[in-house]
Amino acid sequence: MNTQRIDDEPLDFAETIINDIKSSKDEGVLKCVQCGMCTSTCPAARHSHYNPRDIIERVLEGDKTVIEEDDIWNCFYCYTCHSICPVGNSVSEVNQILKQLAISEGKAYDKVYDYLGFADSYYSEAIGAIPSTFYPEISEDVDGWWDFRLHLDEIREELGLGPVSPPREVIEEVSVILDNTGFKERIEKIRESKEC
Repeated sequence: MNTQRIDDEPLDFAETIINDIKSSKDEGVLKCVQCGMCTSTCPAARHSHYNPRDIIERVLEGDKTVIEEDDIWNCFYCYTCHSICPVGNSVSEVNQILKQLAISEGKAYDKVYDYLGFADSYYSEAIGAIPSTFYPEISEDVDGWWDFRLHLDEIREELGLGPVSPPREVIEEVSVILDNTGFKERIEKIRESKEC
């Protein structure tokens, strides 16, 4: 009987994913049997070239170029892959980590630049908001959106709901947290990359 030695080095990349703060303690990356159940049920795989099974395979092979692939941006974290996986793997979670690695290495600024308005709204309102760059597309796709947007406060009041924005002291606390976690520097780095 021949024993085949598996090179441990490719697993270093998988360990990076598993040890990431965003990774669940029971992440099943190393248990993946490449059955393809994740791909067979993935809505993004149905409508694009995105292949969850392939993403995990590349992570297990130590292929760090996976963070440069456009396909990882097609995952929208529905967790269908996680719900079907026989070993409890979550390609959705792995994709979140891969995207963060891509951003950290400066390889995805073009993917996130249009969403800077969302990040800016955290500073001004302590909540995420649709970036204004998307308003024209939304108003084209959703009848009455502009009217809804302009009258949101009145609509919320009619429904007995409070204001969308939290109190000023909460907004200030969130800004302090964002400053102390390096969020602002990351956003500025992305903004500067577009200007170059």
